[in-house]
Amino acid sequence: MPVGRLMAMPLTRSPSVVVISDFVEGWPPAFGDDTGFDSAGSGWCKRLVDQPFAPVDDIDPARGALDVVGGYLERLPLACIKEGLCDHAEIWHHWRGEGPGPFRRDGPLLARRSFRLDHEGAPFSSRDMLEFLETVGVPHILCVYGLGVDTEILSACANSFKIYNSIDAPALRVPAEVSGLFDLVLTGADWQTAEVQARHPGMACAVMPIGPEFADPLTFRPLGLAKDYDIVYVAAAQPYKRHDILFDALERLPPSLRTLCVFGYGEMADDLRRRAADSGLDVDFVGPPGVPFEEVNRLMNRARIGVVCGVDDGAPAILTEYMLAGLPVLANARLSCGRQFILPETGRLAEAADFAGAITAMLDDLPAFSPRQAVLDRWAWPHTITRLRGLIAKTR
Repeated sequence: MPVGRLMAMPLTRSPSVVVISDFVEGWPPAFGDDTGFDSAGSGWCKRLVDQPFAPVDDIDPARGALDVVGGYLERLPLACIKEGLCDHAEIWHHWRGEGPGPFRRDGPLLARRSFRLDHEGAPFSSRDMLEFLETVGVPHILCVYGLGVDTEILSACANSFKIYNSIDAPALRVPAEVSGLFDLVLTGADWQTAEVQARHPGMACAVMPIGPEFADPLTFRPLGLAKDYDIVYVAAAQPYKRHDILFDALERLPPSLRTLCVFGYGEMADDLRRRAADSGLDVDFVGPPGVPFEEVNRLMNRARIGVVCGVDDGAPAILTEYMLAGLPVLANARLSCGRQFILPETGRLAEAADFAGAITAMLDDLPAFSPRQAVLDRWAWPHTITRLRGLIAKTR
């Protein structure tokens, strides 16, 4: 497809939802390798024989058996299928390695594929993605997260209903010329909504952070395990998660308290292990690398409370995942997004300097909390997809 071709493309024949993440895979970079692609998109015509953009089974039985599970990337599109907003879904990543990007099926109604980038840098540009859209049509619902895609891709998807969520503390992580092309922006807090509307007056917005709002009660649930830890902290081993706040508190608390840290990824794990050893803290560590969601749930079930220490953070999915596992949550009172999930029955907010006292108070008052029921009543995915359906209908 020639650069600069911005005409809107037709919708796919079968209703679909696509989520575009900002995850980039493939190494070393090979941006000049166009093997398999040409300006007419015939490369995709050939590849779609084995990688169809379509459900692979009869739709109604597959939808009926569908479980809305997984991470923040999977739960929204699966909920859209379950609700009947679309027939199938894909999650799209970006690829900078040699040759075509990978494709795989997560099930009969959900697949994921990676598109070759034109160059490094965001918002992401991909002639490969444009050729795919020209070949198959554009999704009925397009959700773009994080660092975003360029105006060429969004303009090609003018017929799609386009949703943006930054997944992070900045309300918008894309330039104004990109964010102005969306139909709906999902935010994590009222202050984010105000920032979006200051840039784009009249822009449709909703406080609906996709991680904690599309909560998954099947994966995250009480297991009735023995509580051999007092505290669990599930977070990336990265500075913005503010592990120092928890460790400062632990150094002021009785040494008999037991803590479990579960890291999915991050570069701080060894430093935190050393700090725990040097301070004589009773802290066990799992990861990185991360473990499957079912194992995360099992590990959380071994603790009495969960903690969220970050400040400059989006509304993390772990907030309601802790709660669905039956754990009340202690969160930083300065958390940028997500404080609305901390209710009297779900947990407590505390300043960093007061974390030690808040941990003690919560451990002494566990019967006062009913976190799972609060999530089931408010933020489990059936509630959220009903709200999203209404927003789409209102905004179209």
